[in-house]
Amino acid sequence: MIPLLQVDAFAAAAFGGNPAAVCWLETPRAAAWMQAVAAEMNLSETAFVEPREDGFGLRWFTPAVEVDLCGHATLASAHALEQWGKLGGGATAVFHTRSGRLTAARKGEWIELDFPARASTEAPVPEGLLACLGARVEVAHCATGAGAVGINYLLELASEGEVRAVAPDFAALGRLPLRSLSITARGTAPYDFVSRFFTPAGGVNEDPVTGSAHTQLTPYWAARLGRKQLRAWQASARGGELRLELVDDRVRMAGRAITVARGELMV
Repeated sequence: MIPLLQVDAFAAAAFGGNPAAVCWLETPRAAAWMQAVAAEMNLSETAFVEPREDGFGLRWFTPAVEVDLCGHATLASAHALEQWGKLGGGATAVFHTRSGRLTAARKGEWIELDFPARASTEAPVPEGLLACLGARVEVAHCATGAGAVGINYLLELASEGEVRAVAPDFAALGRLPLRSLSITARGTAPYDFVSRFFTPAGGVNEDPVTGSAHTQLTPYWAARLGRKQLRAWQASARGGELRLELVDDRVRMAGRAITVARGELMV
């Protein structure tokens, strides 16, 4: 039997933030088995954690694909390790992932992740994208650098209200040549910016709260606002708060997490 928790990540209370399943593996499992479990869980992400001599192995799967980086399921995994007694109080979790070495450390009620920042540059809006969104775009950026492959877009809209009002045509959006899309705008106090995140090609139309998207949003807004410490709100139906700091080429990203279900996989 395999221990499993369902955790609401980037959540101040249960049933907010972004839910993730976390499975503890004493021994490695095949990718096909992990993908089948993620499809069974049917959450935006299922994380699989296994022991290593120098930390923990960590992989993330949507119901459809394995992903290179996931913030909320990493936050959920650090929380789960504490719940299972596999991470001592105050200890830093070290994760070995497809995106390299990542860490998570308890900071009071918050867990702080240390992720690589993703740079972006101004880019033309892909043909057909505006029709999918029905929104006015102020600035369009595309992620650059290793792993970005030109298909992670960030669109700044004119206002927070427009970000909240967007109702995408997900079928059309999924046919466009992009991996993911963040829409964002300046926020109202206490938040510096708001955002939403869509990735229908990855099997998740709208992700409730997306840590990986904030590795691109943080340097973008740090440059726009002229400061490196930021507070953000992801304006999905569930919603969630992130506290962010840009430190050189890294993003320190803090959120809260709550266990909502505990069980065991029987297969």
